[in-house]
Amino acid sequence: MIKHKKIVCKTEENTRFLAKMVAKAAKKRDVFALFGTLGAGKSTFSRYFIEHLSGATEIPSPTFTLVQTYDAPDFEIYHYDMYRLKSPEEAYELDIEEAFYNGVSLIEWPEKIGSLLPKDIWKITITTQGTQRVFDIETFGAEKSQRLEEIFVE
Repeated sequence: MIKHKKIVCKTEENTRFLAKMVAKAAKKRDVFALFGTLGAGKSTFSRYFIEHLSGATEIPSPTFTLVQTYDAPDFEIYHYDMYRLKSPEEAYELDIEEAFYNGVSLIEWPEKIGSLLPKDIWKITITTQGTQRVFDIETFGAEKSQRLEEIFVE
């Protein structure tokens, strides 16, 4: 079952709220694949998501380190930026298998890891329309689809 929601965020505060709501739905082994062009808002969304779950205040983009980790109460959060990978296999050096099995993964530029990206993911495509950000969230599988639906019930 594929579930699909489109949300327009007119302000950065809207983006913060959306990231917080999605973070509340996160469970161990979830993979959030963040698609979008440079400057679309992948890192901003990730920062607010991580801030909500971990309480961290310093959340640098993993552009140069490729991965940053954060402790949340029920799992570890792995924040990846795959932009600089030369091949999908380089992701193995970043403990991506460990992240997929034991944590929650936020992956910017997930297309760079090709077939290593699991099928049962939260796919978040971010586009811009003027000063607004449009978040297109897709889930794959009944359980994730139910959680996506619950985000918007409140």
